Amino acid sequence: MALSNTDFDAIMRIYSDRQLNNRRSLDARRREAYARFPRLREIAEEIASLSVRKAKAALGADGAEDFDYGAELSSLAEERTALLDRGGYPPDYLEMHYSCPICHDTGFVGGKKCECFLREEINYLYMGSNDSGILADENFDRFDLGCYRETRREDETASPREYAALARNTALAFVKNFDHSFENLLICGETGTGKSFLSHCIAHELIGCGCSVLYLTANDLFSLLGDDAFRRDRSNEGRHADQILSADLLIIDDLGTEYTNAFVSSRLFACVNERILKKKATIISTNLNLSEFQKRYSERISSRIFSSYKLIRLSGSDIRIQKQMRGGD
Repeated sequence: MALSNTDFDAIMRIYSDRQLNNRRSLDARRREAYARFPRLREIAEEIASLSVRKAKAALGADGAEDFDYGAELSSLAEERTALLDRGGYPPDYLEMHYSCPICHDTGFVGGKKCECFLREEINYLYMGSNDSGILADENFDRFDLGCYRETRREDETASPREYAALARNTALAFVKNFDHSFENLLICGETGTGKSFLSHCIAHELIGCGCSVLYLTANDLFSLLGDDAFRRDRSNEGRHADQILSADLLIIDDLGTEYTNAFVSSRLFACVNERILKKKATIISTNLNLSEFQKRYSERISSRIFSSYKLIRLSGSDIRIQKQMRGGD
């Protein structure tokens, strides 16, 4: 799950494009403002000249005169602000607007990865762990309630369509409130009922809002955590765990399909518990019903998850087979 050199270069190209676009945007704002108020260009040139004069005076250059740099700069800044206000522009209209004010769109602060780079890294890994274009195909606009049976059987408390509608509404509320409240989801249902699809719908929305989302199957999750625990090279010890625990949203898909042993159980509890303590949201999807879940995992794990996760249930026939029968729409 670590970035390869190719992956790193791809992310750095994102930053290069971001810097270029922000520079172009600044140039466009300046052209517009200077066209309306030519004095603004003159002020910019005078400020630049002030800096040169100040540097010469500080170095004791021949012919350089000392002057009150702060007073002259303040006077020009006030004049510029007044002109911008007259034109209906904000005070920072002629300044660079960075996508990330922390690292100024470089991706690094003090030689370390910026928070924004870590989000880009996690999202890049998310996209790399799924089929190309999956988030373009699996989103709320394509969540089709028509794929679920509308009628309710005698042994059912709700029809598959009613469960699906409730699941969709719960997922939408999860996205809407993501920045304001901490919540986890446990999505239960048989194979092919749309659990992974619903997770991707949520991921699509949150990635679009700039959140970091990490998707892992249960097998991949425990493989990566095992790699951390048993690797001989300790130089990058804990690198996978750091990414798993720091993502704004972690999606664990198909929990219950992995081979379960003492290590897996301990890592699952540690992962779930640590993210709860950090108030980092997690979505778990599983084919197991609640009774099977309790039997497979310890009381400690089941209790922690059941008490901290909102349950979403999906039921019905295999949607993928239905779509194939309908022509793949």
